[in-house]
Amino acid sequence: MLPRKDSYEEICEAFEWQIPEHFNIGTDICDKWADIEPDREALVFVREDEPTDTYSFGQLKALSNRLANYLTSNGVEQGDRIGILLPQAPQTLTGHIAAHKMGAISIPLFALFGEEALHYRLENSGARVLITNDDGARKLEQLRDKLPDLQLIINIDGGSFGCVSFDEAISEQSENFEPVNTKADHPALIIYTSGTTGQPKGALHAHRTLLGHLPGVELPHNMFPQEGDRFWTPADWAWIGGLLDVLFPSLHHGIPVVACRFKKFTGEAAFKLLAEQKIRNAFIPPTALKLMRQVEEPQTRWDYRLRSIGSGGETLGAELLDWGRKTFGLTINEFYGQTECNLCVATNADMMGSRGGYMGKAVPGFQVDIVDDTGIPVSNGTLGNIGIKKPVPDMFLEYWKNPEATAKKYCGDYLMTGDQGIKEDDGWIRFVGRDDDVITSAGYRIGPGEIEDFLLKHDAVAMAGVIGKPDKVRTEIVKAYVVLKEAVEPSVQLAEELAQFVKTGLAAHEYPREVEFVDALPMTTTGKVIRRELREQAKRELGDT
Repeated sequence: MLPRKDSYEEICEAFEWQIPEHFNIGTDICDKWADIEPDREALVFVREDEPTDTYSFGQLKALSNRLANYLTSNGVEQGDRIGILLPQAPQTLTGHIAAHKMGAISIPLFALFGEEALHYRLENSGARVLITNDDGARKLEQLRDKLPDLQLIINIDGGSFGCVSFDEAISEQSENFEPVNTKADHPALIIYTSGTTGQPKGALHAHRTLLGHLPGVELPHNMFPQEGDRFWTPADWAWIGGLLDVLFPSLHHGIPVVACRFKKFTGEAAFKLLAEQKIRNAFIPPTALKLMRQVEEPQTRWDYRLRSIGSGGETLGAELLDWGRKTFGLTINEFYGQTECNLCVATNADMMGSRGGYMGKAVPGFQVDIVDDTGIPVSNGTLGNIGIKKPVPDMFLEYWKNPEATAKKYCGDYLMTGDQGIKEDDGWIRFVGRDDDVITSAGYRIGPGEIEDFLLKHDAVAMAGVIGKPDKVRTEIVKAYVVLKEAVEPSVQLAEELAQFVKTGLAAHEYPREVEFVDALPMTTTGKVIRRELREQAKRELGDT
């Protein structure tokens, strides 16, 4: 845990990493508490129109031990890969715990992946086991012959589609299991991340990654944990944001996690859940916040009382921060990281204050610098590459079966994030954009995030995605793809109004010379606008494929 001090500077000075030689995620987030307080609440599973189930640490230990015994009896060994293709659910967590206690490597897989995405990840990882549901099993029917390493598919919905029933598989198994005494550096997880080019890469993480994440959870959640804390996120547990920003760190501290399977995420449903489940801490990605922002007067309709909200993925900007203060009575703290090395920058407004457009300072234990293309730090106030100095415990081991990509990820003493930013003299870091997101127009280098945030201030705008569209004169022009609020009709006049709104309210050189109204923006599951797809669309408009 971070030392309890009065200032960010005092915490940084007092903090030092303490990573034991042996460490196991499964025993840490489950058995550690089950052996002390078996009845302690661990997981609350909320489903629409169905009863809510609660699981204690003791129950999770028994379930994961039964699953580990079943997998062991089927020849699964330390180092084998176990895919988990499920939404937020008790079996999702149980699968990870069992895999880690066995010394196996779990692979979180997004439930909405199609057949092609699943085939690549399962084949590339050489997964031997897959834990899924009817939806996933149905997709795998067409793939099984193409995946010779995949020997066992366990279905939490039963034995359909030629799978083994999860409940039947573990029903006769012992609740006793001796976990593997893994070292902190032993592999534990493969999380696939999509880059700007080529196939997805599997970021291989060690068991120590959980310990490496803790400071970056504790700081932005106002010195988490505190008595009465209770955590929830709409982010899927298949991604590092849901798994290691919320689920594992909460259970490490013995704090219960609320899992919810919304049929469809809406702002109203989110506020209702916050109130009914008495949630105190939440990681809410920017897109979810923007949807919640469209709900009128939520504080008069629901009795929610949050202690901390964190958000990451894109800089929130002043507009969303102001809305957060009005709506929740607190400042939404931002944090930054990526799959390969997560939660390395954060804010804690209570301790550090808050700056719109800035994502925070380096988390205690991390050194984050702005470096040039050779990995040499540049002077403060200069635009450059955001680099994370190695080593730190949550930094990945390697890209699975891809040594070339692993080598390219590093430059000198730094892991290169592929993002650009500016660091001020006092350590605050401003995210400017991905290397390929930065717009070059008439000699200006323009970050799209600031324009997107400003457009949200207009009463007609629900969401916006901004990119650079190729232009023969200016190299690129700023183009905005805008989703309007309900009941607002698109028009040429409104497009001109939005352009002028940015030109006069933000900067004359940053206004969108083109505004296109769209029904939806391409988004990642963690709430980021996929600007690459918008750029490709803009090129098609020019007839340049």
